[in-house]
Amino acid sequence: MSGYTSGEIMVTAAARQISDGDVVFVGMRLPLLAFMLAKQTHAPNALGLFENGVLRDRPAAAPIITMGDAPNQAGALCLRGLDEVMSLLSGGRVDLGFIGGAQVDQWGNVNTHRAIKPDGGVVRLPGSGGGADIACLAHRLLIIMNHERRRLVPQVDYITSPGWGPHPGWRGEQGLTRGGPAALITSLGVFTFPQGRAELAALHPGVSLEQAAQATGWELTCLPDLETTPEPTAEELEIIRRFDPKRFWTA
Repeated sequence: MSGYTSGEIMVTAAARQISDGDVVFVGMRLPLLAFMLAKQTHAPNALGLFENGVLRDRPAAAPIITMGDAPNQAGALCLRGLDEVMSLLSGGRVDLGFIGGAQVDQWGNVNTHRAIKPDGGVVRLPGSGGGADIACLAHRLLIIMNHERRRLVPQVDYITSPGWGPHPGWRGEQGLTRGGPAALITSLGVFTFPQGRAELAALHPGVSLEQAAQATGWELTCLPDLETTPEPTAEELEIIRRFDPKRFWTA
């Protein structure tokens, strides 16, 4: 890739998943930038919910590193508590939610709790935060993660945030009546879940199918009409870099 980073094309691919008028549970890191980008371009009427209680109906006026930064609170639609934001999620008011994690598997299950090391030891991870709630209760789920074989695994070591499960109807069996992963956006491409299992839908420019297969822990399958992710436009890059001027998240 030239002229932009893998983080920047991940942000643009994620932003394009946001429709105008969507209520979006934004999440940290790249989703922060994706929401700001969508608001400045094709989705001016999207509403952003943040886990710390911030509701935004307009882009922030200055760069944001975390959701708790002052520019994310200044000019917000309102500042509420965690309980009120989560009540909107549990009430079915959230159209789209973003999460990331340490591992994701072929069914879209995400692990942010613990990972098993090759020697049998356990790596303790930060935990769920709001990830499980978003995966269970948002109408659509987007997962964003760097594309590495140790991250895209056949089966996660621990299910923190449930995906589609190993067979059709699994979510319903768990009492999850809505939602599920819509897309997995990585540093190499975009997966969708047409039958509840991840299938590669697009490769980022300059990425080969062999490269993606080598970096994927499960047997890679592709949609029949495998696409190339559209490159970020000059306008999109200008907006991303305005909100991440030091490339804190997108380097």
